[in-house]
Amino acid sequence: MIDLHTHTQFSDGLLNPAEHLRQAEVQGYTVVGITDHADASTVEIFVPAIRRFADEHNKHSTTKVICGVELTHVHPATIQALVKRARELGADIVNVHGETVVEPVIPGTNKAAIEAGVDILCHPGLISDEDAKLAASKGVRLEITSKKGHCYTNGHVYNVAKRCGNTLVYNNDAHSHNDFTSEKLARDIMAGCGIPLNEIDQIFKNSADLADLILKRR
Repeated sequence: MIDLHTHTQFSDGLLNPAEHLRQAEVQGYTVVGITDHADASTVEIFVPAIRRFADEHNKHSTTKVICGVELTHVHPATIQALVKRARELGADIVNVHGETVVEPVIPGTNKAAIEAGVDILCHPGLISDEDAKLAASKGVRLEITSKKGHCYTNGHVYNVAKRCGNTLVYNNDAHSHNDFTSEKLARDIMAGCGIPLNEIDQIFKNSADLADLILKRR
């Protein structure tokens, strides 16, 4: 199991990075992305700190951590510059908090994130075919999530992705050890929004491929 969208005490998660990773390890996760919520006021603090943690942790643990960030509730006009800055600071994965139906995300965030070339557009809500096609052309992955509320539109995201040729990944948006789903539950969640078994296997592979690509760079 791989989760490329999780949160620690650097933002609104329950645990510090070390305990967060240990909890994931004992639940069978092999790669975890720490992608704490950030904006212009915090990206300079979170990313270098997580970079240091990842570099030290990965020397000793079989469960690897990927240094990342989730740009959250930032104005669409600022996303491109923030994505660039996060990468300069050492983020290996840059996610953006998409237009979930359960939070007042600024309209246009999905498109701005895609245009900026983020790695994952998280819980993109009722994403349009136009934006999904743009994401497919730019290699931006769309997220299927187990997170309460954000998961309400999983079925829509899957159907749009099916039409538009998007690459899907599965994440938990884990804020605590209780959010790391088992493989069985993850499969049930995806089956529940109409994803066939063979496509579920491919979604797991998509996450693994992205994780492998990132870790090989390091």
